[in-house]
Amino acid sequence: MLELVIGNKNYSSWSMRAWLALELTGAPYREILVALDRPDTAERIRAHSPAGRVPVLRDGELTVWDSLAICEYLAEKFPSAELWPAAPARRAVARAAAAEMHAGFQALRAGMPMNLGLHRPTPPSAEVAADLARIRALWRELLAAPRQGEYLFGRFGIADAFFAPVVGRCRTYGVALDGPEAGYAEEVWRHPAVAKWVAGASQESQAIPKYDLK
Repeated sequence: MLELVIGNKNYSSWSMRAWLALELTGAPYREILVALDRPDTAERIRAHSPAGRVPVLRDGELTVWDSLAICEYLAEKFPSAELWPAAPARRAVARAAAAEMHAGFQALRAGMPMNLGLHRPTPPSAEVAADLARIRALWRELLAAPRQGEYLFGRFGIADAFFAPVVGRCRTYGVALDGPEAGYAEEVWRHPAVAKWVAGASQESQAIPKYDLK
């Protein structure tokens, strides 16, 4: 059986992305949650991967320790899940969008860390606002393309999984959305896999103060 090692659902945006992709496959798996920001956190994660970070996917003797690599592996292992668009051109665009989220938006990550248990409207800094503007522009561009479904490429896939934590940040910090991206964000939040992750987060009791903005 597949095993997915994740961090706290309230806080670990990287874990959320890989977890959503795995949920979309419908495959059975074992979830291993390692509480973050504790004295034994690094040691516990390294028991699964020498990289010392979550998420980590284990499939028999194989270990995959990066969220985007995990999603790519799942897309290849479960092609019927259609985690990427079928058309090569759209698939390339979806990969580019996910990779941009994977590698960029450092100001947003630092200024508005994921905390699904928090609701604190916070005016964004200029740097965070610039990141949000780019994300909204990207969403609008993708949503304007012909597609069949409510999500960026029609059905919910890896690209949507990568932006789902951004939707969570918008809700946490009171980022107002309008236009097509507002409807898109609502659809993401209503998706059964996202709702399942959020429900799991609501059951967590551990607080990590450094992620609660003062």
